[in-house]
Amino acid sequence: MLVATESIHPPSPIEQICRPFLRDRLMHLLLLVAILLSTLSPQPLAEYRHWVDWNTIATLAGMLLLTKGIEVSGYLEHLGRRIINRLQQERVLAIFLVSASALLSTLLTNDIALFVMVPLTVGLGSISGLPIGRLVIFEALAVNAGSLLTPIGNPQNILLWQRSHLSFTEFTWQMAPLALAIFLLLLLATWFCFPKQTIHVELEDDPAAYRVGLLRTCGLLYLAFLAMVELGHPGWGLLGVAAAALLFCREIVAKVDWSLILVFILMFIDIRLLTQLHMVQEWVAAIPHFSRFELFMSALLGSQIVSNVPAAILLVNYSTAYKVIAYGVNAAGFGLAIGSLANIIALRMAPERHLWLRFHLYSFPFLVLSALMAWSILA
Repeated sequence: MLVATESIHPPSPIEQICRPFLRDRLMHLLLLVAILLSTLSPQPLAEYRHWVDWNTIATLAGMLLLTKGIEVSGYLEHLGRRIINRLQQERVLAIFLVSASALLSTLLTNDIALFVMVPLTVGLGSISGLPIGRLVIFEALAVNAGSLLTPIGNPQNILLWQRSHLSFTEFTWQMAPLALAIFLLLLLATWFCFPKQTIHVELEDDPAAYRVGLLRTCGLLYLAFLAMVELGHPGWGLLGVAAAALLFCREIVAKVDWSLILVFILMFIDIRLLTQLHMVQEWVAAIPHFSRFELFMSALLGSQIVSNVPAAILLVNYSTAYKVIAYGVNAAGFGLAIGSLANIIALRMAPERHLWLRFHLYSFPFLVLSALMAWSILA
């Protein structure tokens, strides 16, 4: 009996690009919602493109390209393994993982920080008694705390940065009090939730696996791109980054999850279509007249229902109180897992199945405390 065998070929670049579009359930849901809303409130298709904040989309696309290149270089994982192998206490290990997650999320966006840190954490699973699930939960909390600091830490901040016309430094300075307060609270919680017991970590590392050249190229492009965005030309910045990527590091173009760009485009369209419905228009019309507290609570609680990015998209169309919105939607990254896409990414990457309930045992107290701190700073 002859058995036919086929050689396994790696996916082509086109297949790599198309695969996320076929698997992204959130994108499919948003597309269905757009189709449904367009039947309830018909609008000319030519109008749809005017509803999208293309400067925000260009900034997000450039960040996806550059942060993917930094991730693919493997250097951050190599550095993380070297540091982890030197740590001798569970509490110190937890503080390092939490701090590194928060720091990376300020510059590389919250999802990229998780794609670097969670696999490192899962790799510690061979150490008996180490609470991998709890570590992943605290990393999810950490990227929400860290990413709120800078205008490039998360998608809602990119949008608010573009709309507010603040400089990179000005936006970061306005968010610094809240970011510092939440991060200190997180460090305190980490100290009490992880014991001071001795561990021995030995993660395998291959220095030949990381690519310093790719890291250097993406790092230089990263600075140039931020300068272009700061000058108000994110479209030209994206064009330059894309051209450089095609010339010097073409493989990262196929590895970027481009479906995420469509997700955010669909969010802009869905929110605009939703606000065309008569049952929603009365509430939407009241947004410009909200007090600061009402606007803050709308951002905070609305994010618990539709996630913080759609909540930000909705509110910035009707209010220019960008700082209040920024504090509300960023504090709302805690609470329900849906409050931030980063929470869902972290929990899906974790090896433990029943982590969702445990996540909320930590996240809800953080939501309450973060909201109180955010409003006390605003007030």
